[in-house]
Amino acid sequence: MKIWVLCGGEGDEREVSLSSGEAVYEAFKERGRRVEKLDLRDRKDARAFIGKKEGFAFIALHGGWGEDGRLQAALEMAEMPFSGSRCGACALAMDKAAAIAVFRDRGLPVPEGFEARRPGPGHAPAIPPVGSLLARSGRLVVKPCRSGSTVGVSIIDRAPMLEAALEEAFLHDDRALVEEYIPGREITVTVLERDGTPLCLPVTEICPGEGFYDYGAKYTPGRTDYITPALMSGAVRAEVERIAIEAFRALGCGAYARVDMRLDGDRPCLLEVNTVPGMTAMSLVPRAARAAGMTFGEFLEAVVERSLTL
Repeated sequence: MKIWVLCGGEGDEREVSLSSGEAVYEAFKERGRRVEKLDLRDRKDARAFIGKKEGFAFIALHGGWGEDGRLQAALEMAEMPFSGSRCGACALAMDKAAAIAVFRDRGLPVPEGFEARRPGPGHAPAIPPVGSLLARSGRLVVKPCRSGSTVGVSIIDRAPMLEAALEEAFLHDDRALVEEYIPGREITVTVLERDGTPLCLPVTEICPGEGFYDYGAKYTPGRTDYITPALMSGAVRAEVERIAIEAFRALGCGAYARVDMRLDGDRPCLLEVNTVPGMTAMSLVPRAARAAGMTFGEFLEAVVERSLTL
């Protein structure tokens, strides 16, 4: 079976996607797989691929139509096997506000916050009161509802800063999420299904050198330190893993995903789930796989194996 590594796209995360695609391609190539990498620059390229190719599609497209369920839906309709979660889970995970609502309904710990919408033409932005949220946490996180790689994210500590933060978020989406800032440590958990059971790979703690874990900190060598496995008690680790698996199941994810959290003391707080996480040399998923005793290629093979049964 030939594997097609799909990468590129046309959004803010195009360069990251190309790097992910190259890493995945090289890993499959090292394992002797028949593999080809395709740069899908737009949806026209995607339609052409789906209509003419046979084999297995490994999706390394981040954001936009490559991650939000549209590509997955097209592949499902074409009955072409592909990696990772099906279209419904991808759409839900990509919409941070919708995902948070699902997590809250399941009783999982999430930040307090609200959704804001871009005003229509000729209308002034409606700036909601945020005094109670600021009093609760001292800072707020403002981010596009449907974006990744920390694109368009701002952290503010005064109410007058909200308008500019929303304007930045609205450059990337017409909806934004305003949440209380959760202090503490930033952690992430890769969930991998084996024989249909979701299992957690070792937890990674993310330690940016300065500021928060923004686009530059993620993809600039030396800007961030990582600790895998993260240092925490057995009880806290068990709770983090429980939340990660519950979040994975709540959205209906399949094969694998990355679950991001904050750890305030011993209290985990769920932030989001990534159904097509980064796979670059600096990315978190390959790091977790290595810590679990797997090569990157072995991890990818496990993803393919499970994806073929979804």
